[in-house]
Amino acid sequence: MKNTYLLGYFPLISIILFSLSFAVYGELHTLNLLKQIGIYQGMLAFFSVTGIKLTLLFGLFLIVFMMFAALKLIADTAIEISLLFFSKESDGESLRSIRACAVIYLIGGAASIISIQSILGILAIFLTTTFVAFIYFVYKISPALSGAGLIGIIVFHVFGWSAMLSTILYCGIKLYNSVIASMPL
Repeated sequence: MKNTYLLGYFPLISIILFSLSFAVYGELHTLNLLKQIGIYQGMLAFFSVTGIKLTLLFGLFLIVFMMFAALKLIADTAIEISLLFFSKESDGESLRSIRACAVIYLIGGAASIISIQSILGILAIFLTTTFVAFIYFVYKISPALSGAGLIGIIVFHVFGWSAMLSTILYCGIKLYNSVIASMPL
């Protein structure tokens, strides 16, 4: 008998692996930045090298972990809403059939550890993993969808994620421009 809860911890491990990849990359570059601007030597007067590295790693890990946890929550909600709108079945079989997407993210998280030195590599692995998981998601739920439902679910996810990312990018650019404008140059 197959245990349905076997994959339940995979999303947490995936989030931890991706968070660790981004945090280690961020720590390495933050240390280089601190050395370049001369703050690192002053910090060594108060903290040990290991203390500085662990504090940076933990802080960055916590920030990235919270971002990925929020994205996971949004993704789960978007999946369930899209299945509510477009699926023909109501017993939750489609939702159970896509639980293996967690394995795809686990493999991607493990692969991202290999690419710690390159932010482009980590981002490429994350985006590729997300694309493969989306293809798997559409493939697994397609039997429970009509043709219009399949198109609707794809458009719903593409539009929803694009709108969210565009809004975040727009707000980031506006924030950057307001900070730059307020600086006396």
